[in-house]
Amino acid sequence: MTTYTTNDFSEIVFGRKSVRVYDETHKISHEEMLTMIQEATTAPSSVNMQPWRFVVVESEAGKEKLKPLIRFNTRQNETSSAMLLIFGDLNCHERGEEIYNQAYASGKMPKEVRDQQLAAIIPHYESLSREQMNDIVKIDASLAAMQFMLVARAHGYETNPIGGFEAEKLAETFGLDQERYVPVMILSVGKGMETGYESVRLAPEKITTFEYAIKNDGVRLHQPTILKKVG
Repeated sequence: MTTYTTNDFSEIVFGRKSVRVYDETHKISHEEMLTMIQEATTAPSSVNMQPWRFVVVESEAGKEKLKPLIRFNTRQNETSSAMLLIFGDLNCHERGEEIYNQAYASGKMPKEVRDQQLAAIIPHYESLSREQMNDIVKIDASLAAMQFMLVARAHGYETNPIGGFEAEKLAETFGLDQERYVPVMILSVGKGMETGYESVRLAPEKITTFEYAIKNDGVRLHQPTILKKVG
């Protein structure tokens, strides 16, 4: 059973900051890393196709290969326990049958539902353009990335999401088919040696719009949240 350093929801979520300097001597075991990835991939994905794929870069040789690709994010690479490369698999539907068979075998899905779902989902995914698949896998993999950052905090680690890297070279550098695997994000992870910077967020009223229905004349309007509710 997993033992968490903290199980406090508020501390995990609202205490998260981007930490860029870590304890260079701390190593995360493969067992714990796989546990964190397993917990992170309980995140939702479109029709449960789970397109996220991970490469854990932890060795000196691996980090040396990564170094020229991460631009100004070298401190994270040098001090973290690992750099987690997150890709989206454009051919994720090839494992659809495996996923749905597992759901059926574990009693989570009736056989007829499995058959109906696969008959609809697989042809649909095969018909999608590369652009459409790119959007799907990046959204899904980003959900897993966010969940990993929170899971890591529960395990006593800090993270930093990195989007500034040489995306066109990442897959090939680490032995993946660049036509199939789309780079989404890199996460540094380790025992934090700094607290991270405090930051601010825009007020929800500035980034949110509610739709209100005006019932007396049947007209529907989209109104900014700063306007009063009508009807």
